[in-house]
Amino acid sequence: MEFEVIAQCHTTNARVCRMKLAHGITMLPTFMPVATQAAIKGLTPQQVESLGITLILNNAYHLNLRPGTKVLDGVGGAHAFQGWHRNILTDSGGFQFVSLDKFASITEEGALFSCPFTGHPTMLTPEESISIQHSIGADIIMQLDDVVSSLTVGPRVDEAMERSIRWLDRCIEQHERSGRQDRQNLFAIIQGGLDPTLRDKCLDAMVERGDHVAGYAIGGLSGGEEKDLFWRIIKQCADKLPIDRPRYSMGVGFAEDLLVCVALGIDMADCVFPTRTARFGVALTFKGPLNLRLKKHAKSMDRIDDNCPCPTCSTGTPRAMLHHIVTIETAGAHALTQHNLVFQAQVMGGARDAIVEGRFPEYLRTFFKNYFGDQGYPEWCVNALRSVGVDLLQGGNVLVIPGRGAKWDVA
Repeated sequence: MEFEVIAQCHTTNARVCRMKLAHGITMLPTFMPVATQAAIKGLTPQQVESLGITLILNNAYHLNLRPGTKVLDGVGGAHAFQGWHRNILTDSGGFQFVSLDKFASITEEGALFSCPFTGHPTMLTPEESISIQHSIGADIIMQLDDVVSSLTVGPRVDEAMERSIRWLDRCIEQHERSGRQDRQNLFAIIQGGLDPTLRDKCLDAMVERGDHVAGYAIGGLSGGEEKDLFWRIIKQCADKLPIDRPRYSMGVGFAEDLLVCVALGIDMADCVFPTRTARFGVALTFKGPLNLRLKKHAKSMDRIDDNCPCPTCSTGTPRAMLHHIVTIETAGAHALTQHNLVFQAQVMGGARDAIVEGRFPEYLRTFFKNYFGDQGYPEWCVNALRSVGVDLLQGGNVLVIPGRGAKWDVA
């Protein structure tokens, strides 16, 4: 990995970075679409690349189940298997400790899963996770961490944090034994739940191992915790992580969350949100989400967004047509998925341009004004951005609403 900070916001902690990996350059901050099974749902790899996306996420746990490492080794890795020629990051399988908790039992050795397809037991250890990711051939590979829900409290959070540190050491040893450090870059994952003391302890331990890791992720969030706690943990971690390494906030996908994280110093994020919400018939726009299932769109000849360069908007597909097929025809999900991924890319690309040009605080104010309109800003966003010198309420009487806000109740 070659990593270089290109520009820094004069007010916030936002920055623009150039990250060169084995399969090309990815500019940061960026949003990574999730291709769990080595495919972005609804799109071909060529379509994804044509949208300007340079980094996607595959899931090591699922690719180990199907097609398996023998197939991946035989074809030369996931790039060749899925026909994707740009960069890949792999989730190590730790998140499945939460998403598939009814199938998993955690010990110091690793996680014992019952295969959801066959019921057969399978052990995922730190060493096995790294070996699987070697077979996948991802440009960025994640340590196996012990993940608990962000709503978990008590000694289990402490246990998971300490175990994640020990498992990082095992991942480092397995990775360095392979000799693949020149083309596959290992990231550590900071755990500790919503406890600032545990987060600090984990941060200190993992930063000490900085000679052996290429970057850092913040894990264990975006699981339903209060947003006011979410941003404080993000800021705590970003403030203490090295400036010469990428910082990745796992599981973040809402536009307002992305921009707050960027302002706090985060470089990378991923989430199934834009592709999943497309399959539900919702288009993401700079004026807020648009529920195309509603009857009010049945006769509308408007595009989703006249200023959007995605194939769906640029070819003039009317909202009426999308209303007609969303959630019914696969073409509807296909059209909205392309649009939503381009929206995410525009949000992050606009942030990069604004940082370089020295106008990122103005970019934030404009985005939030357009996105939330008269509805009111989420209080947590206001507080988070104030912590890095940006006051969204400056220059006007803007309603502030507790929690995440009512935007997602509006169609």
